[in-house]
Amino acid sequence: MTIETLPAVDADRVTALTHELRDLLGAAAVSDETAALDRASIDGSEMSPVVKEQLPLGRAQLVVTPTTAEEIALAVGAATRHGVPITPRGKGTGNYGQAIPMAGGLVLDMSKARTIVEIGDGYATADAGATLIAIEQAANKTGQQLLMFPSTVQSTIGGFVSGGSGGTGSIKHGMLHQGYVTALDVVHATPDAALVHVEGTDTEPYLHNYGTTGIIARVTVALEPQQAWQAFYASFEDFHDAFALVRSLVELDPIPRLVSADVPTIADALPSDTALPPGRASLRAILDPTTVVEATRLVEAAGGTVEAVREGIQPTMKVSMTSYNHPIEWLQKAATETYFHVEVSGDALIDRVDEVQQVYPGAMLHLEGQRGRPIGMLTAPYTGADDVWSGFTRLTALGVGFHNPHQWFVDYMPERSRELAATTDPNGLLNPGKLVEPTVVTGGK
Repeated sequence: MTIETLPAVDADRVTALTHELRDLLGAAAVSDETAALDRASIDGSEMSPVVKEQLPLGRAQLVVTPTTAEEIALAVGAATRHGVPITPRGKGTGNYGQAIPMAGGLVLDMSKARTIVEIGDGYATADAGATLIAIEQAANKTGQQLLMFPSTVQSTIGGFVSGGSGGTGSIKHGMLHQGYVTALDVVHATPDAALVHVEGTDTEPYLHNYGTTGIIARVTVALEPQQAWQAFYASFEDFHDAFALVRSLVELDPIPRLVSADVPTIADALPSDTALPPGRASLRAILDPTTVVEATRLVEAAGGTVEAVREGIQPTMKVSMTSYNHPIEWLQKAATETYFHVEVSGDALIDRVDEVQQVYPGAMLHLEGQRGRPIGMLTAPYTGADDVWSGFTRLTALGVGFHNPHQWFVDYMPERSRELAATTDPNGLLNPGKLVEPTVVTGGK
């Protein structure tokens, strides 16, 4: 699968846009300096060796940093009037190139639009650049908490709902489109761009599509009553015992916020911690305190050892930061060889884990607990892109669901996104290169 390089925008149009944005937002909010353009042209895609082989994917010609949702709309309107492509960006922590400006043009860096507008009864409203940890802390002050947040807790709310799907809290609450987002203020690529308010199911066509149907400028998400979470660490001599226990832990009541497990090699790559003894499989969880006694009993009955139970938001956030993609990132940092990963799901991750790990030479599984079906990241040494695709048929034969994550384009309901974008982005200016025709992605490579 080769990423198509798009031509850069005519310099005269960018220059004209630069002048208008400085008039609208002030000189400090607009930059065409080399260092700023370089920073705005990369994301976390070095995690993906498939994408990394094709870097650089594009370079910004201009960066603007609005500080409010209203300023986001002003910037989008100006760029549309000048015919300059717009690539939205939060913290730039995406791993597959979705925030890279493939057509050059304007990078809309929303990380400074971080106002938390309101914490109400059962909801929080914030501008797109507000971080999840800031929203969580603000909600906690009112006795409430977020339903879920990504493992990178410093990610922005706009980036999460534009590019994420689930995270810490998904055991109970599922995915983004399942009641997490209750309202959005979005901006369409029109010359008179303004905030467009949508609620309920009308928000769904704007979620997880990288800003290709509209720029998410303000987000309202659901809150629930706050719980006093604890970070729970256990270790096992045999990773099979740790993996099998995940099923029992996700059924605890109250439901855990997170349950993760790793084979010893991946656990050894995580940041050093006394609760992660070398050479042992690790199980980490964020538990309601009332379930810790039962969790301890289950661990010890399975032959494991409880290594630590820690209170407070910082310890629980640390556990979150060792979930989902993060263990693979730590493995890549610690290893001398390059690894790739595939997102996997299904009971076979526990029941047939040895066979699953044999799909790719040297493969190891990072496991996440979910109700109904465990999910995980299967990672293995990488020697070329064909490594990734070669295992898909074998995974299917084992009853393993999989998703190829090494994709920079919209692959969740893309037909719906294309239909909406025909109205909201008639000139194709929103994150070009990320909403591609089906013929570009068929065949898997």
